[in-house]
Order: sequence, then C-alpha cells, then structure tokens
Amino acid sequence: MTATRTLPTVKLLIGGEFVESQTTEWRDVVNPATQEVLARVPFATVDEMNAAVASAREAFKSWRKTPIGARARILLKYQQLIRENMQELAALLSAEQGKTLPDAEGDVFRGLEVVEHAANIGSLQLGELANNVAGGVDTYTLNQPLGVCAGITPFNFPAMIPLWMFPMAIATGNTFVLKPSEQDPMVTMRLVELALEAGIPAGVLNVIHGGADAVNLLCDHPDIKAVSFVGSTRVGTHVYERASLSGKRAQCMMGAKNHAIVLPDAHKQQTLANLVGACFGAAGQRCMALSVVILVGEAQSWLPELVEKARTLKVGAGSEPGTDVGPLISRAARARVEELIGCGVAEGAELLLDGRNPQVPGYADGNFVAPTIFSGVTREMTIYREEIFGPVLCVMQAATMDEAIAIINANPNGNGTAIFTRSGAAARHFQEEIDVGQVGINVPIPVPVPIFSFTGSRASKLGDLGPYGKQVVQFYTQTKTVTARWFDEDEVGHVNTTITLK
Repeated sequence: MTATRTLPTVKLLIGGEFVESQTTEWRDVVNPATQEVLARVPFATVDEMNAAVASAREAFKSWRKTPIGARARILLKYQQLIRENMQELAALLSAEQGKTLPDAEGDVFRGLEVVEHAANIGSLQLGELANNVAGGVDTYTLNQPLGVCAGITPFNFPAMIPLWMFPMAIATGNTFVLKPSEQDPMVTMRLVELALEAGIPAGVLNVIHGGADAVNLLCDHPDIKAVSFVGSTRVGTHVYERASLSGKRAQCMMGAKNHAIVLPDAHKQQTLANLVGACFGAAGQRCMALSVVILVGEAQSWLPELVEKARTLKVGAGSEPGTDVGPLISRAARARVEELIGCGVAEGAELLLDGRNPQVPGYADGNFVAPTIFSGVTREMTIYREEIFGPVLCVMQAATMDEAIAIINANPNGNGTAIFTRSGAAARHFQEEIDVGQVGINVPIPVPVPIFSFTGSRASKLGDLGPYGKQVVQFYTQTKTVTARWFDEDEVGHVNTTITLK
C-alpha cells in the first residue's frame, strides 16, 4: 500500500515567526513543466493579515531609531547569504516558475544587486543643509521613514521583484508587509528566511499570502503608509486608485508593449541573437520582453534569418540542460497565449512560426508554447494591442526610422524600447524623440542597474517615483525641513511680529 504524500504548506511570517495559517482557503503551487503539486499556499484570514500589519507597526517604533550602520550591516550579511545559496534559490525558482536555471540565477542576481545597493543606505539617505539662510539661522532637511509599507509582487520574477521592494524599504527605516504571488511563493519565502538569518528583527518584515482580499486590505489599512506594486495593468490601476484614495503613496509598474527598431546598418548577427533572446527568454513572461520588432528599410530582408534563429531554440523544462524556452506559468496562461495566436491568424497577420502544441519529450503535461513569429502586424490587431506575455513576436515594417518612432510613440505603453544601429547620429535622434521611459541602444532589455531607478512611463506606470535606486529612497522617506537658530547666552531678545527671519 502506497502512503499518501503530505504536501508542505507555505507559511505566513508574522512578528518574526513562521506561522501555519488557520484559513480554509488554499491554492496549489504547481510545477508548470510537469503539473506536480509542490506545496499548498494559504489565503490568509483577515485576522492574520491584520496581525502582520500590527506587528510591523509595533516594530517600527524601534527599527526607525536603529542606526543606519546597523541596518547596513544586516543587508551586507543578507547579500552574502543570497550569494551562498544562489544555486538552491535558482533550483527552487525554476521548479515553481518554470524558468531555465541560468535565467533563474539571473532573476536572483538582479535582486541581489538591489540588496547590495541598499547596503549603501548611509549615503543614499543624506539630507541637505543651508548654513546661515538668515541671521544666525540654518535650514536643513531630514529624510525620515514613513512607517509600515507594503509590497505586492508578480509571478514572473519571484526573487528579483520582492528584492526590489523590502530591502530598500527596510534600509530606509520602514517596516514591511509583503504579499508575494500565490502562484510561486516558495523562492520568495526562502529569501525571507535568509533575511531573518541575516538579522532583520522580528516584525520588521512580515509576509501574507492571498488574492484580491489581501490586495484590498493592504490598500485600505490605515496603518500602511505606502504600497509598491508590480503586475498587470488591470490590477495595478486598481491598486493605485484604491491606495491613493486611502491617502497612501503608491507606485505601480504595470503592463507593456516593448518595441525595437532595427536599422539596416546594425550588426546583423548580434542584432538577430539579441532579438531572439529578448523576446523568447523566460518564455516571454517579462514586463520588459521585446514583443515588437520594427524592421526599417533593407533590414526587412532579415526576417527569414530571424525566423530560422528562433526555430533553433530548445523548448523544455527549465531544469533540463540546454533548455532555451521553459513553460508558461499555468495552463490558463498557455490557453490565453494560444487564443491570442489564433486571433492574430484570424485578423490577417502572417504566421511565420507557429509555436502551439510543441512536442516536448518527457513533459507531455507541460504548459509549453514554442517561439512564435507573426509578420505583417498592424496597430489595429489584437496581438499588437494586447500584452501577450508569452513567446510571441510581432514583426512590423517601416520605410524610415521616423516612421518607426511614430509607431512606438503612438502606443500607450512606455516601459522599454531599443534601437539597433551603428550610427551615433541615429541613436541620438532616437533617444531624443522617443517617448518611452527606458531606452536601449543596441541593448534589447534596458533595465537599469540599481544605482539608477526603473523608469517606465505612460500607461506602464502609475506614480511618479520608480522602484529601487535614488527614486525609491524618496518614495520610502518623507522630508522634514528644520529651521534652527541658537542664541548666545547673553543675547538680548527683541520682539519680532513679522514672518521674515533677519
């Protein structure tokens, strides 16, 4: 008789303790390559979520007064622990999210870079001083923490995006409540375990799990001062509006439709390799995925080679050596992508490479879609207007670079864009005329390193400050301006009824 396997349960983190939820609502965490159930994640009760916020509120009283150097040392220890556990973290991420192991390591590493940057909080949180602004008067600013902050993260980067959020919030003296994606929370929880091991005190970091009710509670709770979100446009718009109406700061990084312009003078083989990697890597499940390519002039003749290069990519489980394109996160995601491919065909786009129903030996139940390429795509087509979030590339044509720029600027989204050229003049013209927050020049996915900030724009972003970098220090702190005058002991005071300091 075979014993019934007991599935592990994902815990909540409240007040420094990993807590078994008392909820009656659970969701399975599923390996997208095999459909194996890896664990069960709870949808936390209202009492549990309120307890997490209360824990953060109480911890803020002492954490806000913790010296900057002490906070920085915890983060230095944390980055060391992440490095030491990189392979374990990548394997866990690959199993629950589907990414290839190299891509999973990249996911962790890009988050690690933010942790390293947060450890430099001593110089990032400096105020300003103006000496003797009036007779014997100095004015200076203090950048002080807000209080309890919250983060809502998506399934596609379960390591990187949580690490965009809570290390910077905590470094600046806030406490934090994190709600990771319920689809793949296991690597996030392992990162949280390492954060506690590094020395983050009880209550400074808390984790809840759940769906819409958890999101709404974080937006509404009066003790939460700021909410950071990365995910879909629909949910992000809801979060921004609801949190803002509750008087909170909010930053929401949302959907995208990222374009690249290819000029005929670009380095052909390097450009083709970059296009294929940027579109089909992570199975297209990136908010910065390159999903539209505009071939300008004679570069239109490169299309057959682009198709052949995409055709060579290996589709398989992320854990298998040599895999280029792993599975989509869920069966629902696969069905949606396949439906959109069908829309492209029905609306008249030319399907040059059809990735539906690929044969993946040993993984018949996987959520796989192989690289797919459409040509003849127009702005009216559903595959152009929708963010597909799968390994699907839309190819468009333009006679001139300015025509291509006009296409990009007419799209409502503004997350990222790129140009491939050897012409400095063309690149400069592009960066000046393009209306997109993040620009790559011969760089297909121009996500900035953490000393800068993620700067998506237009419909891809709500809120004026981006995650990580200098901007997020402003987001997680409030400026207090102090005007001070100190008198000599023997100075005689005079009554002054004006508001001017002389």
